[in-house]
Amino acid sequence: MIRIMKYGEVPNREIFARSMPTVNVEETVAEIIRNVREKGDAALKEYTARFDGAQLDGLLVTEAEMAEAMEKVEPEFVAILERAAANIRKFHSRQVRNSFIINDEDGILMGQKVIPVDRAGVYVPGGTAAYPSTVLMDVIPAKIAGVKEVIMTTPPGKNGKINPAILAAARVAGVDRIVKAGGAQAIAALAYGTESVPKADKIVGPGNAFVAEAKRQVYGVVSIDMIAGPSEILIVADGKSNPAHVAADLLSQAEHDRVASAVLVTDSAELAEQVSAELEKQLPQLERFEIARESIDRNGKIIVAEDLGAAIAIANEIAPEHLELCVDQPFDYLDSIRHAGSVFLGRNCPEALGDYLAGPNHTLPTQGTARFSSPLSVDDFVKKTQYTYFTREALGRVAEDVATFAKKEGLTGHARSAMIRTEK
Repeated sequence: MIRIMKYGEVPNREIFARSMPTVNVEETVAEIIRNVREKGDAALKEYTARFDGAQLDGLLVTEAEMAEAMEKVEPEFVAILERAAANIRKFHSRQVRNSFIINDEDGILMGQKVIPVDRAGVYVPGGTAAYPSTVLMDVIPAKIAGVKEVIMTTPPGKNGKINPAILAAARVAGVDRIVKAGGAQAIAALAYGTESVPKADKIVGPGNAFVAEAKRQVYGVVSIDMIAGPSEILIVADGKSNPAHVAADLLSQAEHDRVASAVLVTDSAELAEQVSAELEKQLPQLERFEIARESIDRNGKIIVAEDLGAAIAIANEIAPEHLELCVDQPFDYLDSIRHAGSVFLGRNCPEALGDYLAGPNHTLPTQGTARFSSPLSVDDFVKKTQYTYFTREALGRVAEDVATFAKKEGLTGHARSAMIRTEK
């Protein structure tokens, strides 16, 4: 059963404690990465056989496999994918940054170019569930950014095939190449390249502890979006909230993973008890009951705060991945929310809207990293290059300042390189 605690009456370490994976995978992941670097495709096939139970002839999804998958997916679901993709494109298109030029002094021109990375790798989890929504959320921003090639990796089933819903989402999103590989080995392939998998410039996408550790280890060889931890939801709700709705939203994250975190912060002790009862009523109705049960028992909590202001302060301290604000006038509080991956406003905006259809991204910072990082966006797939141009006359106006600055740092070669161009 979920714990109920009164803020100020229990130690803060219990209020702000986080769910953390307990398995240490650092050495295992390092060995997998070494093996993929040395053996390439052969290592990927070996690990796919060992971990996924699939014997593969080829690692890439063929056009015939794609066509077969599209025939298996219901047209109604493809239409939903298209609607979701349209919403995601609409939202992320507003994130596009433009290059700029500054030319307001004679003989001086400066600017910045915004350039997409050449190749992006997108990891899509498999295993206990399939996530076509992740395909849309991670691929569409890359395409909007102008990335030339998007490579998707995802583990196959024991039959050696990818879930048809995943392939349908890949077709809708515009994935260029699909690799049948999961886990740390897929991240290694994207980071270093193999015979079938070109080296990526950026790797994005969530995954389990092995995927997260692999991303950590290859960072620097390749760029990554973030190191995602267990899924999180925090709901700030007042006493007028419907306890059945709040409980359902808490369970929407608890069913993700046994180490997922579902937290309610409320100013109503009565609502706290009602939500606790609703959780027990709704839990047995879930297909992933055992996962959600363990998540709620181990990591779930209900925090009773003095008022909504205190509740929001607690939310900011926790900095959750998803934050629901279940009050009548949510925009009155929006400016007070400083640390959250994505905010869902009002009583009719469940977090599931953001997972699938609304448009804002669902690849979000976890484990309190929303204090300093952002959701996945078009920005993740571009880099900036700056440039400078001075005429001889323009350099002459500032050369002595450059030389003085350089000499202050003891770099007389720098000083000379500026002054030599002003000599007759």
